[in-house]
Amino acid sequence: MTRGIFNWTAEDVVRFLKEYGFTQSHSKGSHIFYFGRYGGAPRQACVPFHGNRIIKPRTLRGIICQSGIPKEKWLSR
Repeated sequence: MTRGIFNWTAEDVVRFLKEYGFTQSHSKGSHIFYFGRYGGAPRQACVPFHGNRIIKPRTLRGIICQSGIPKEKWLSR
């Protein structure tokens, strides 16, 4: 269960990105890259996947910026 910008796992982030039409593009090591369009612009978001570990808030903010999806939609979940 997510709470604000805390307690997001990589699986939560991937599930959210897939809801907005992002698809897995490629992976490099433990980082998975997702490609999609939001607002008419192509976007690429890099999600670090380290098992069930929580993604740090600063890293999640970076993913939010990369995706282009407004922060309010991420946090209203």
